[in-house]
Amino acid sequence: MMHRRALLLLLPHGLAGAASAALPAEAPEAGPLLARLRAGGLVLFLRHADTRGENCDRSFRIGDRAGQRNLSPAGHDQARRLGAALVAHGIPIAWPALAGPVFRARDTAELAFGADRVTVTDGLLADDYAGDRLAWVLAEHRRLLGAPVPAGANRLLVGHRTPAIMLFGQAVAGDAFPEGAALIVEPRRDGAGFALLGIVALAPVPGGGFHGCG
Repeated sequence: MMHRRALLLLLPHGLAGAASAALPAEAPEAGPLLARLRAGGLVLFLRHADTRGENCDRSFRIGDRAGQRNLSPAGHDQARRLGAALVAHGIPIAWPALAGPVFRARDTAELAFGADRVTVTDGLLADDYAGDRLAWVLAEHRRLLGAPVPAGANRLLVGHRTPAIMLFGQAVAGDAFPEGAALIVEPRRDGAGFALLGIVALAPVPGGGFHGCG
């Protein structure tokens, strides 16, 4: 696989440019991103783990597991490997991690990091669960991505691809942001938004990344 060098995208209003590509954590090009994460002060926006083969969302109600697209068996394993990958790469986290309440995001976070290290927040809802609160949900995404993070730790968010596309545009569209991958984001020091440093696949699933729900 050919790996692209991660693009630095300045996003004062959540806008973005051309598509980037998820770098496997083992790829040489991912080394600088992982080094930045080890130093802290960044935000990891983690897309929920694998959902291939699971039913599509039907009820769009928070708390209705049967009516939601849930993690696949491979997704359960991937979530656990995501937690182990952060430890293996020495990436410090400012606990608790924040996760959206749709089960595929919440389950990813709790399987990866333990329920006692996860706070569930409606601010990380999937767009099609937000209803008339979508503008607020996107504002919460911007706030969590842009708020300063102290050096020595990173803010960890677990959510969904479509709100990220609404904020970052083509940089995370198409095949750029697979399930289980993480956007690496730097809050702007002047408080005017955030920069996308790259996309890293910490625990990829062979043949996975994008659901085909039924």
